[in-house]
Amino acid sequence: MFVDQAKIYIKSGDGGNGCVSFRREKYVPNGGPDGGDGGKGGDIIFRVDNDLNTLYDFRHKKHFKARNGEPGKGNRMHGKNSDDLIINVPLGTIIREAETGKVIIDMAHPGMEEVLLNGGRGGKGNQHYATPTMQIPKYAQPGKSGRDLWVVLELKTIADVGLVGFPNVGKSTFLSRVTNARPKIANYHFTTLNPNLGVVDISDGKGFVIADIPGLIEGASEGVGLGHEFLKHIERTKIIVHIVDVASTEGRNPVEDINKINYELKTFNPELVKRPMVIAANKIDVMQDDKYLLELKDEFEDKGIKVYPISAVTGQGVKELLYHIHDLLKGLDDETLVYEQEYFIDSEEVKEDAFTVEVLEDNTFLVEGPKIEKMLGYTNLETEKGFAFFQKFLKENGIIEELERLGIEEGDTVKMYYLEFDFYK
Repeated sequence: MFVDQAKIYIKSGDGGNGCVSFRREKYVPNGGPDGGDGGKGGDIIFRVDNDLNTLYDFRHKKHFKARNGEPGKGNRMHGKNSDDLIINVPLGTIIREAETGKVIIDMAHPGMEEVLLNGGRGGKGNQHYATPTMQIPKYAQPGKSGRDLWVVLELKTIADVGLVGFPNVGKSTFLSRVTNARPKIANYHFTTLNPNLGVVDISDGKGFVIADIPGLIEGASEGVGLGHEFLKHIERTKIIVHIVDVASTEGRNPVEDINKINYELKTFNPELVKRPMVIAANKIDVMQDDKYLLELKDEFEDKGIKVYPISAVTGQGVKELLYHIHDLLKGLDDETLVYEQEYFIDSEEVKEDAFTVEVLEDNTFLVEGPKIEKMLGYTNLETEKGFAFFQKFLKENGIIEELERLGIEEGDTVKMYYLEFDFYK
């Protein structure tokens, strides 16, 4: 089953906690700290799998979480880093931030691999916190939490040429004749409900990729039917080939059909109608007269749009059409249309002067931050001068103000890493 959009939750792994441990050898009565560091949490990595052409697997699995790093151990043993979690997606998958819809990354190149969320770093063991004034630190750094995000995966087919046309004009038959694709073909409307891709091999060895875009209807650009789902697959194509029923087997006027489809293309994305176009006047094998063929030539060839009479069933005229498309492509930029990044995941560490205050149970307040942790490492709180410096630090950095804003009262407990004290003004 073809699926071209899915919403999933991703989370990188948490870093493992550092360890609090002390040497306990028989002949080392005053063993120092030897707590090891925690391991890094796993990254979330997206990778293009060229064998995939649908997002169907994401209909059943919507939560992807990398494993956490292992905690550190005694004897300076480092916790094991977690393996990264790799999520395979089809070529052409755009990853958007779910709430804003902004593009995070466009997986537009074969074999592309991108780290979307970094795993949390492991916490440092207590061996790192020994100082001349604090030789038995009973604190180890907790591991950093991983990142999490809801994202929308959107598949936009990557092809050089897009085939457009109303239902039942012969697009699938044409694709099966000129490529190795084998789309479902039948004589009724909406046989094709997903884009089919095929590669055209030209004699000089330089082929190109064609996408059969499912039959469009009036109002498609406004979302009528499956309009938006179909139209988005033509946005990356370099050339648009209109396939029309020049025999009017269903009573349709091919000139009107092209104008209607161009209107839908322009309404959906004005850039689409600026791309090179070719008209394949199909079904000449059942054409009773050349009325509509002449009308097509009169209407469009003066505008620089070539009309090629063909029969997808017998193959008549197909070779000439393919070589014209090939020549057009040679004059165009080889680069695939890639959607620019609009949403930037903040992967930087917390600013040095930032801190957090968390209200715990039993009137306890947990205060943490890089600068706080560093200050505790070089301050001797057992001296009068050191304690005065500590109080000044809390006030000047807004920590006292934040504690009071959160409702701290005299006698409540404040925890800062290995330090714990009662709050008094």
